[in-house]
Amino acid sequence: MSIFQSPQKILFVSRPIAPPWDEASKNFAYNLAKEIATRSSTAEIHLLTAKPLPELPVGIVQDRIYKFSQKDFVFSDKIRSLFFQFTQRNNFDIKQYFFTPTKSSSWLIKNMLSDNAKTIQTIATLREDLFSDMEIKAMMFGDIITTYSNYAKNKLESLGMTNVHKIYPGIDLNDYAPREKSSAEMQKAGFTQDDFIINFTGEYIRLGAMDTVIDSFIAVSQKIPSARLSLAVRVKNEKDAQKKEEVIAKLKKENVLQKVSFHDSGIYKMSDIYNLCDISVFPVSTMQGKFDIPLAVIETMACGKPVILSDLPILKEFSNEQNSISIPKNSPEALTGAIIDLYENKEKRETLGRNASAYAQQNFNIQKSAQEYIALYDNL
Repeated sequence: MSIFQSPQKILFVSRPIAPPWDEASKNFAYNLAKEIATRSSTAEIHLLTAKPLPELPVGIVQDRIYKFSQKDFVFSDKIRSLFFQFTQRNNFDIKQYFFTPTKSSSWLIKNMLSDNAKTIQTIATLREDLFSDMEIKAMMFGDIITTYSNYAKNKLESLGMTNVHKIYPGIDLNDYAPREKSSAEMQKAGFTQDDFIINFTGEYIRLGAMDTVIDSFIAVSQKIPSARLSLAVRVKNEKDAQKKEEVIAKLKKENVLQKVSFHDSGIYKMSDIYNLCDISVFPVSTMQGKFDIPLAVIETMACGKPVILSDLPILKEFSNEQNSISIPKNSPEALTGAIIDLYENKEKRETLGRNASAYAQQNFNIQKSAQEYIALYDNL
């Protein structure tokens, strides 16, 4: 049955679809829903929201089950989600799950929330650091499984799964696009047009990048007086808050705190943050718990910014010598050298930025992702 021939009720199961728009899985679900609803007059997509979202296309229903939207996905909201899915388990034709599976969540879906609806399991990453191959296979429950990366697709197929499709997570390329630096946004962030702005969008604790970023910036600021650091990093929990205080203390001790702007209020647009910077860095030491395709990198690339990232194998799927700079992990010295090299070579920065933007346009367009998902819905 085609999604264009008869109405289908499709439930997107995710964490709260609500501001702030700084978490990849809900951002993708939100943008995908809008794009599909715009393209189809017969799909009825249900989003699990907190407060009302304005200006959504016809064809999107907001099920306001959540009470919270910021920081971690709190336990009480997880219970609300499970209760909604249980009481409404016979009301949908398709259910699409946007989260990294765990043993408990997969068991609940298979044994307590199952019904006649077809299911799509969208896998952003496989936690191979936590689960064995057989455990990963046992957690797969979808009639169709979609992965963010070829790496995950190949892994699941090696385990005998035959219903796997790779669909890159699309982004809104009308929003994430190169723009001139806004004077108002620069002033709000404490920057000037003469500053050389380095952006890091990542995490305080996970990924093991923050110390590398801070140590490198301290060294860079000694050689590039106009260097400024933009930290668009969420404070999700108490550990993050403690790490932020440690970062502030270190920057203050090195007399560079005034050169750093913290963007963690949740009121900013990420596309504005990316377009303020000259370069962006993602020097992670691990991708455990992070999506195979980190949208913080892809969104920056789409905005035409050169990116410096670690040489982790998982990141090679979307990075190459033409669209980014690769450095060894856990090396503030390598990061410092790469930053100074880009600072001194404007033509190289601009070439990398153009190539990065073109790559994102070709591979991570939300319109293309929506078309691929609509094709899957048609075949269910």
